[in-house]
Amino acid sequence: MKILDWYILKRYLFTFFIMLLLFIPIGITVHLAEKIGKILDNEVPLHEVLVYLLDFTIYFAHLLFPLFLFLSVIWFTSKLANNTEIIAFLSSGVSYSRFLRPYMIGAFIVSILAIIMGLFLAPKASEGFNDFSYKYFKTGRSSVDNTNVFRQINDTDIIYVSSFDVKNSIGNNFTLEHFEDNILQYKISASSIKYIEKDSIYRLTNYVKRDIGVNEDELEIERRKDTLFSFDVDDLIPVIYAAETKMYGDLKTFIAKEEARGSSNVGRFKLVLYRKWSLPVSVFILTIIAVAVSSMKRRGGMGVNLALGICIAMVFVFFDKIFGVMAEQSDFPPVIAVWFPNIIFGVLAIFLLYNAKR
Repeated sequence: MKILDWYILKRYLFTFFIMLLLFIPIGITVHLAEKIGKILDNEVPLHEVLVYLLDFTIYFAHLLFPLFLFLSVIWFTSKLANNTEIIAFLSSGVSYSRFLRPYMIGAFIVSILAIIMGLFLAPKASEGFNDFSYKYFKTGRSSVDNTNVFRQINDTDIIYVSSFDVKNSIGNNFTLEHFEDNILQYKISASSIKYIEKDSIYRLTNYVKRDIGVNEDELEIERRKDTLFSFDVDDLIPVIYAAETKMYGDLKTFIAKEEARGSSNVGRFKLVLYRKWSLPVSVFILTIIAVAVSSMKRRGGMGVNLALGICIAMVFVFFDKIFGVMAEQSDFPPVIAVWFPNIIFGVLAIFLLYNAKR
């Protein structure tokens, strides 16, 4: 690498990490100021708070990785432009594509960090962050989707409960249908189902089992019946943020399992899976946009470039959130929801880069 490459690459990485070191303490301070009342009211032990803040730091940094990078690139590139250093580079015979090369090397390094965080660090941090939040900050709110639970628990059995009380492990209006060769063999229904943890059994109230016969059905009716099933409570209603806490291989297996069971949260789970790869790609796209926007010396200086950059960043976040919500709450394909902002801003990056070269 030549002097130009080292000069820009060092500025690229140095500004990015300084931006992280500046904004993360601010984020922690604001978040702690907002939650300190609940922490004191719940008398949370100090070591749990410290672990939570570490998880929050990793969770927060991974979530805003591209935006920190985008603003840092605009910042230091605008300084180069205001000092006429970029003009000097290009006037010396360096092409714009050649000038862009150290930025791409820096984006590659940062994208590798994003992949490492997404695959290994963020899942564990997300688990700690969400567990702490639901335990101390969201008391009374359920971390599971526990109404109208309809799931295929294996190749032959389908269950349904109208609602499920996670705290007491009680479900209402329970039914189980058992199929063989796509033919219903029997159906179990009960007004309530309760999991008895110490005995690892389920207690059914107003139990009715209907065995489907060739000529007539057979009924088995009991006021209360204790029995075993091939599912447990965690399989019945996994936590909403379960996908965020799993490593990549486990996540793919988990999604396949939930999809087979007819989970209503599959769209949310797939968003987590696809974002592990879309995030590193967005690093390259936002780097190109940042360079194209800030490499020209403008009247008004760095402030104009930063204002323009912040507007672009807000639009990117808006697109990401809107399409994410659409995928979670409708049949909109999660893969399109995740990659559509990258496609749109990728086209914008090509357009801005073309004009910057001119």
